[in-house]
Order: sequence, then structure tokens, then C-alpha cells
Amino acid sequence: MENPKLSVIIPCYKDKYLVNTIGSILENAVEPIEIVAVFDGFWPEFELVEDERVRYVHLGQNGGMKNAINCGMRVARGDFVMRLDEHCLFPNGFDKVLTSECQPNWILTARRFFLDPVKWEVMDLPPVDCERLTIQKDENGNELKWAGQRWRSRAKELEKEPIIESQAMQGSMWITPKKWWDSVIRELDGPGPHYGDSHEVVFKTWKAGGKLMVTKNTWFAHKHRSFPRTHSGGSPENPHKKEYWLEALAQWKDFYLEEIKKH
Repeated sequence: MENPKLSVIIPCYKDKYLVNTIGSILENAVEPIEIVAVFDGFWPEFELVEDERVRYVHLGQNGGMKNAINCGMRVARGDFVMRLDEHCLFPNGFDKVLTSECQPNWILTARRFFLDPVKWEVMDLPPVDCERLTIQKDENGNELKWAGQRWRSRAKELEKEPIIESQAMQGSMWITPKKWWDSVIRELDGPGPHYGDSHEVVFKTWKAGGKLMVTKNTWFAHKHRSFPRTHSGGSPENPHKKEYWLEALAQWKDFYLEEIKKH
């Protein structure tokens, strides 16, 4: 097998749409690619895709999404690495656009559409081009967690720009040079086993002088929130806890208050 230009890391937990996602990647990639699907402490009950470009890693016990991503990154062989949810659809040539545009100190994501996973087609809804980073509060006004908020005014202002800078992203798909991951991100080590990995990679990137960018020259579609999530609330072995949100908030808040002025 030819050395891959891009390694796609997919943390998996009992989601049958993994098969569709792998199929979409293989069908639409135009450069050498590898997919590393990491089974987080379970054996799949669905039939796997057999292709020399697909590698499967089984973890003996459930360690959470962040651990699965870290494990996939350790074995990735591509010049670029992509973190991807297990229910996404791509257009033809998406990989070439992403790898050609991604700069050495960037985290790059793409225009995001919404996916109907049952019909396996893009829903008739406006896409998301950029997001503002905010601190979400509970019903009593208490600070709760980091959150991305749709930034419509900035999207409108920069609608003719093909690549724009953003403050936040959903985190379902992003790409970065493997050298940037190895030297700057290194591993996901923030609080909790499941959520917050997108904010962590952005904060670490900002701290090292890099940027979070969005390209509109390609796109992906991610499962709409109206459909069930296999990772919702974590997993039985690693349930998500509110304390993890608060720890992550405290960890980066002072840095955020200064850095957000620049972005």
C-alpha cells in the first residue's frame, strides 16, 4: 500500500453508520489515504468494510472518546491526520482540498451540512461556516461549559471569502499536519473521557501561535442532532459528568479571556 497522505482517525462506539462513513471516504478520496477505526472496548455486530486502506484497532476496554482518538493518532502514518465522527458524508475530492489548504500551524475544518443517516443524504438545511466560542450557562446563570455558537454575522460578512478564521467548531471533523499534532497537541489530556476535544485542540493551537480555519472549498455532512447518538452522555463504562465541563472551563478560562480578543 502506498504511504497515505491523510490518516482518518474514527473513534467508534456501537454506531452502525461507521460502515457508511468508511464507504463515503473510500469512494470520494482521490489521494492515498488510510482509515484507522478505533473500537472503544466493544466488538462490532455489523459487517466491516474490507479494504487495504482500512485498519481496525480494538481496545480491550472502554476508555472514552479522547483515549480512542489518542490511540488512533499513535498509529497514524499520514502526513496529515483527521479526527472524524463515525456518521459523516463527504463529496468527491474532499481530501485533496483539505490537505492542500491546511497550513503547518492550522486546525482546519470545512463547511458543515446536516446528514440524514437513514436516507444517507444531505438535509435541506443551511450549512454552518463558522462558530463563536462562548461559555454556556445553566438556567440559573451559572457558567457550565465551553460551547460553539453559530456565528451568522461573521459568516455573512465573509461570505465571499473561501477560507475564514473561526473561534470554535463542532469537532466532528478537523484536519491538521501530523507534525503539528506530534509537536503541539501531542495527546488529548483534558478533563473527562468524552467531550471537549475540539476546544482542547483549538486552545493548544492558539497557545502555540496557530489558527482554527474553515474552508468552504469542500464540505462534509454530519448526523443531525435529531437522530440518536451512541456516545450521548458518554458510555456505561465512562459516563459523562458535569464536573468534567467545569474542570475544562477552569483550565482554559484565563487564557480564553485574553486570547479571544485576538480572534
